[in-house]
Amino acid sequence: PPGAKGANQAVAAARLGARTALLARVGDDAYGRLLLDSQRAAGVDPAGVLQGGAPTGVALITVDTSGDNSIVVSPGANGRLTPADVRAAAGLVQASRVVSAQLEIPLETVVEVVRNLAPGSRFVLNPSPPRPLPAEVLEACDPLIVNEHEAKVILGEEDSGEDPEDWARLLLAKGPRSVVVTLGAEGALVASAEGVAPVPSVRVDAVDTTGAGDSFTAALAWRLGKGSSLAEAAAYAARVGAVAVTRRGAQESFPTAAEVEALGGTRPGAPGATRPSRASGEGEVR
Repeated sequence: PPGAKGANQAVAAARLGARTALLARVGDDAYGRLLLDSQRAAGVDPAGVLQGGAPTGVALITVDTSGDNSIVVSPGANGRLTPADVRAAAGLVQASRVVSAQLEIPLETVVEVVRNLAPGSRFVLNPSPPRPLPAEVLEACDPLIVNEHEAKVILGEEDSGEDPEDWARLLLAKGPRSVVVTLGAEGALVASAEGVAPVPSVRVDAVDTTGAGDSFTAALAWRLGKGSSLAEAAAYAARVGAVAVTRRGAQESFPTAAEVEALGGTRPGAPGATRPSRASGEGEVR
């Protein structure tokens, strides 16, 4: 099935009602055409998706009995999205109220995205797969969105400690304007100059966490673009992620805004994963 972090986030945002465009690179092959078709079907503007340079990237995903996933990625064409590609698409970047990026594209390309942001636009980064980040990128993040593993890679294991609030404060000290630490079934934390605040989880029966982080990031970016505060956007994003983990797969699990509203009967603040299904494995086109 179609996937990849950027593509997933574009589909998740569009399904919620956001006007969304994607800048990426795919191969000139059947997988690339599948990815383009999935973007169009979700309502994403695919004009920024470039073709060629390498075969379309792929990933192997396994899901264990608790619903958690492990992913092995071959980046393919997406690993060849260059700073020059960003400069050629500067109009698309500068027309965006919120620009969301991840690290399945080269880091130097992310740097070029930051350099092409329009004044007043907001940059959201999920540094996955994680690696140390230059100050220029960190200082643009509003927010930087990390899980435990990503936080520790950016901070350095010896400096990170074990307390998520410490991770949030230490990450803020590196320069981001705001930070979100996702904690799976325990919810999340939001941190800014105003302090650190918890975001409660939503109780659901988790089946498959594949794509849940992407749906969270997409929903948060969309709500920030609509003017929500960081805490409000993160709380809404937690609800979107909660719906996504009750379904198998990545893009096919992403909810509409109406489906998120229908989650209103669930109880916040409780563990986010109960009675998980059996393990499964699947391939994903990147």
